[in-house]
Amino acid sequence: MYQKMRKLLRGDAGMVTSEYAMGIIAAVAFAAVLYGVVTSGQVSAELQNIVKRALSARM
Repeated sequence: MYQKMRKLLRGDAGMVTSEYAMGIIAAVAFAAVLYGVVTSGQVSAELQNIVKRALSARM
């Protein structure tokens, strides 16, 4: 009975929440890096050129 009670009180219920938090932190860090790359001068100019070519293409 002692073992059963100890097992019930010693659950890992908080592990899922901490894993979600680490996943969110990693996703935010990746988004920040991606935003920095996309808004840099050269990448931004290339993306604008791609959009301009796509909009001016003849059908």
